[in-house]
Amino acid sequence: FMVAEVIGGLLAGSPALLADAGHMLTDTVSLALAFVAFRVARWPHDARRTFGYHRFQVLAAFVNGLTLVAIVGWIAVEAIRRLFEPVEVLGGLMLAIALAGLLVNLVAFAILHGGDRHNLNIRGATLHVLADLLGSVGAIVAALVITLTGWMPIDPLLSLLVAALILRSAWMLVRKSAHILLEGAPDWLDADELREALTAAVPAVRDVHHVHVWMLTTERPLLTLHARVSPEADPQAALDAIHRALADRF
Repeated sequence: FMVAEVIGGLLAGSPALLADAGHMLTDTVSLALAFVAFRVARWPHDARRTFGYHRFQVLAAFVNGLTLVAIVGWIAVEAIRRLFEPVEVLGGLMLAIALAGLLVNLVAFAILHGGDRHNLNIRGATLHVLADLLGSVGAIVAALVITLTGWMPIDPLLSLLVAALILRSAWMLVRKSAHILLEGAPDWLDADELREALTAAVPAVRDVHHVHVWMLTTERPLLTLHARVSPEADPQAALDAIHRALADRF
């Protein structure tokens, strides 16, 4: 459908359609990257990758987020250029192609939206398709306005609006994936609360310190800590109790 949008965008003279086509091209690459990331994540760990390859999904999400930011920049430059150098747009042809694009993007979005919403890799792929969906809606509105009123600036103006919406989601994706790549702790975990909960749940534990929490992926939080237990306590029993408390509470 990207090919149809390129041809239609050139014939209709619509930057909104051409921007959407360019975004569809990156979507193809992004979806392929997300697919490869899931396959690579299944590879077993080895001597060089002792945690396995799970974080390749986070890396794919980070790259997809940066790609979205670059797309926003490109759309904005093209839209601003068209504001100062307006061209004739064929509203009818633009409307027909935008409606077909909306249908294609709705199907793709419905498929991806049913996936794991906490997985950054799926979220990155879904955001690409969502951005395309917004682009199609913007192109439809622009085509209707041009057909009914002949006001050409609506096309680049709506392109800028869609670009702003995409930028917000892209930035959130980049920030979240970068946080994981920098060994950041999960948002839902408070280290002080964890220490207090463990000392309260396990009577043998006198003190908990050197707490380090990070994420391999959003679904795989990891933790190391030192626990000082009372001298008369069974160390293995205390360790088992800590594991249970961590699993039950966190």
